[in-house]
Amino acid sequence: MSDQAVLHVRGRILVGPDDVRDELWVLGGRISYDRPFGTQDIRTVEGWALPGLVDAHCHVGLGPQGPVDPATAESQALTDREAGTLLIRDAGSPSDTRWVDDREDLPKIIRAGRHIARTRRYIRNFAHEIEPADLVAYVAQEARRGDGWVKLVGDWIDRDLGDLAPSWPRDAVEAAITEAHRLGARVTAHCFAENSLQDLVEAGIDCIEHATGLTEELIPLFAARGVAIVPTLVNIATFPDLAAGGEAKFPRWSAHMRRLHERRYDTVRAAYDAGIPVYVGTDAGGSLAHGLVAGEVAELVTAGIPPVDALAATSWAARAWLGRPGLEEGAPADLVVYESDPRADVRVLASPRRVVLNGQVVE
Repeated sequence: MSDQAVLHVRGRILVGPDDVRDELWVLGGRISYDRPFGTQDIRTVEGWALPGLVDAHCHVGLGPQGPVDPATAESQALTDREAGTLLIRDAGSPSDTRWVDDREDLPKIIRAGRHIARTRRYIRNFAHEIEPADLVAYVAQEARRGDGWVKLVGDWIDRDLGDLAPSWPRDAVEAAITEAHRLGARVTAHCFAENSLQDLVEAGIDCIEHATGLTEELIPLFAARGVAIVPTLVNIATFPDLAAGGEAKFPRWSAHMRRLHERRYDTVRAAYDAGIPVYVGTDAGGSLAHGLVAGEVAELVTAGIPPVDALAATSWAARAWLGRPGLEEGAPADLVVYESDPRADVRVLASPRRVVLNGQVVE
């Protein structure tokens, strides 16, 4: 389709869960609900349209050994695009992916800079590995490099303890989060276990990744503070294999990981029932494949979240949380078209009919 052509999307346009329109038009890469006149070059696409999906925990530019070359990062981004993911919150990457911003055919990325971890307490080559005295300085550095987010590693295995343990003392995270907020950035943290969560939330953190350690005692604190979670259930599904691999050396950690896995659905449903904001993230990158957003939405439904709310967690609600538009008048035309109503069956997300990015049909 040429830059001057008009795209006509006809069928059911899901502007919101209850705001359904019959058609929209795309001219100059932007959405309009007013029919343009005097245009002969029109392409029509029919189906059920959603805002471009959101993967709120994704790592473009990260592979199993750390940073990857641009060609591999491009392949990762294209895989996400093919799945309908057109907006990514990159929750930590050691690669510079700013070049993606110049590509009209690749998903838009909101970066959190590079992970910040405790020395020898995370996956090698993924993060800045520092001590608490340097945390504020590194948070300030990544806040300036990112797009309004900073990513901490809140807990990891302590080899001396043989189990998961908090990475940072309370005073260090309080000072670091205060500094990030002063610089206009929100802070999120990787957390598997229970014992890092209270300090992080009371220190003012904005989001917790994975959040498998949420307990009945902690859920009211999250709800009262409005702290969001991104459960990454497609990643949590790997916990039994991880536990088996570490059984001989770290049996306590392995047993803990199995317990977290066993209660994962109950944890997510209890968080949702308490009013904690829940968003879709796959943890793609590192060792996990890209393009899993439909699977993560299905996992949220399996956990007991109503299908429309699970859908919102990767579309309307997720975009609002990240400060990006959906299918509003004048917004960039980033949308996905499906054969049938995804509100009725979220499994349709696995088979996009058409993907439209910046007004161009790319799939």
